Amino acid sequence: MMPSTHDWINNPLGVVEGMFAASQNNPNSGWEAKAVEFFKDHLKEKDAHTWVPSLNDVPLHYLKPNSLVKFRCLIQDMFDPEFYMGVYEAVDPSTKARVLRCGKYKDVTECGVDFGSRNTVTAERQTFYCVPIPGENPWVKEISSSGLDFVWKCSSNRILFYAGSSQARVVPSTSYAPTRQKRSYEEDDDMDHMDTQMQREPHAGPQSPTEQHGNGDCKRRETEAPSSQTAPASHLDLNFPLPGEKGPSCLVKVYEDWDGFKLNDTLEVFGILSVSPALSALADKKDASSSLLDPTECMETAEEQRVHSPPASLVPRLHVLYAKPLPHNNPLLPSATLEDNSAFLSSTLSEMASVRAELLTYFTPILLGDALAAEYLILHLISNVYSRRDVLPLGKFTLNLSGCPTVASYTERFYQIIQQLVPSSYYLGMSLQNMNQMRFVPKKDYSANRLVSGALQLARNTSLFLDETQLEQGQLDTTGVRNVTALGNLITWQKVDYDFNYHQMEFPCNINVLIASEGRSLLPSDCQIHLQSQITPPHMEEYLSSIHVHPQASQLTKFRMYLSVARLLNYSISDEVTKSVEDDFVDMRKDDPQSISAEDFHRMLVVARLLSLSLGQTSLSRDSWLRAKHMELLRRSRMEQHTCLNGNEP
Repeated sequence: MMPSTHDWINNPLGVVEGMFAASQNNPNSGWEAKAVEFFKDHLKEKDAHTWVPSLNDVPLHYLKPNSLVKFRCLIQDMFDPEFYMGVYEAVDPSTKARVLRCGKYKDVTECGVDFGSRNTVTAERQTFYCVPIPGENPWVKEISSSGLDFVWKCSSNRILFYAGSSQARVVPSTSYAPTRQKRSYEEDDDMDHMDTQMQREPHAGPQSPTEQHGNGDCKRRETEAPSSQTAPASHLDLNFPLPGEKGPSCLVKVYEDWDGFKLNDTLEVFGILSVSPALSALADKKDASSSLLDPTECMETAEEQRVHSPPASLVPRLHVLYAKPLPHNNPLLPSATLEDNSAFLSSTLSEMASVRAELLTYFTPILLGDALAAEYLILHLISNVYSRRDVLPLGKFTLNLSGCPTVASYTERFYQIIQQLVPSSYYLGMSLQNMNQMRFVPKKDYSANRLVSGALQLARNTSLFLDETQLEQGQLDTTGVRNVTALGNLITWQKVDYDFNYHQMEFPCNINVLIASEGRSLLPSDCQIHLQSQITPPHMEEYLSSIHVHPQASQLTKFRMYLSVARLLNYSISDEVTKSVEDDFVDMRKDDPQSISAEDFHRMLVVARLLSLSLGQTSLSRDSWLRAKHMELLRRSRMEQHTCLNGNEP
């Protein structure tokens, strides 16, 4: 039975404030932990998380302020901790009665706050700047926003609650016509909120309780909006890592265990939506009376104010009640780990070999009839950095697919096919202009006190498609050389060195890199295979124009689930097979020590691991090992033949 939205979805602050009020008679009640557990328990109920509207799917101006929402996101930046009034005392202007209020999960307090009260409790919270998962593909968004139809209950042209799955496309009922401006719901708010007192936070004004106790540190008020000297709100840089990205960015306020979150983590956040117009109105008021501000507050630059306190209508605040890391962002898979869903895992494993065969049949014509290249493409798409030994990332499998045609936009079409199979991807044409002008590596902007994103600030398991066929003659400038170096480090070490001006800081990553090129790539790779086209050149363009295959929806679903599940499977090698593999290596080197190097042997082990997982086998069998050896033998033989025919290639 679906619970009433009144208590925990439509009015979560009411639940929190009720628990806070009940705790006043029992100071040791631990109400804060109980409040968090309340929401966690409700969200664990069957399908309960689907009842919560998503910021990814529902336009911000359709959502009710202070309701419970969720957000699928990446932590793009981490701001400094901030102080807020966890408990404050309010005075009723008519009766003069005093009452304690809870300030948690809020940006704005009620009127009549007594800032001099001894009952005020200052608490701390952490702010993350979060963006939608970069490169998340349209099919993921479409499936995430589809599902059960839901009914909108409206009053005064504003949504009161959702009944049914929020993971549904937003199609209002005929009784609701969303014809108003984006911030229209703010106009519906009581006008007395415009006089609302802001909670005092770091860099707050003279009335901050912390400053009354002699804290003279430079403090920031989180509610500052851009000043009149900065760019208009409509031109606010939302700092998305990839160009052309759309969707909401969000200031996510975390109240507990924030040390457990890291930059670039992907999360699903459940929290209370805060979009009060007072966040912008009071900032404007502050700009008009800046001479009356505390001098320490002016130590924060206008640029920093603009970045850290953008208009809430563009960058809403989300006060976290519960946040869970996302092992993947494929909406076709259960949100729980595979180990926690044994029924799903067993049924999927039993079908993986047959789905693999279908996928191989699908890829082969796309790769010009080259079945061996199709085998390696499958292995690449399920590769994953599963561990690190010192600085060496284990499990990565960057594939250089050379011999790609340059006619009929082959590489772009090829990418579009990859795009409809993996949850997140990005196409990077390595033209001279892109290499010299794009920012690949995130850089710290100290004047705005933020991390300016770059194209390589990606979520784990993103497929990065590098199109080297776009290369042309010309000179790489300093930026271009840095970008090529960054790509090389990403491929070799699965890390990106972020630029902090005076030093660099390593951030590990887990990105699948596929390089499409004519000859051998100028970038390093774990494996190169040269396309052996079965199509004669006179018919190439005609053939390429017809290969943009759209499989049936049911087949697409199988392929999408297969690739994600194979990447998440655990893998092991028994002692018996380990001994057999080692003996094989010794035998191969016995006749000709130059025939196989340690690097070749390592690649064989990686291929054997991925081959096993692609067949739904979680441990290496003797048959899979022999098959992997045979695949590598065919690939190396082909590469040797190609090198003989093209002596100019290494």
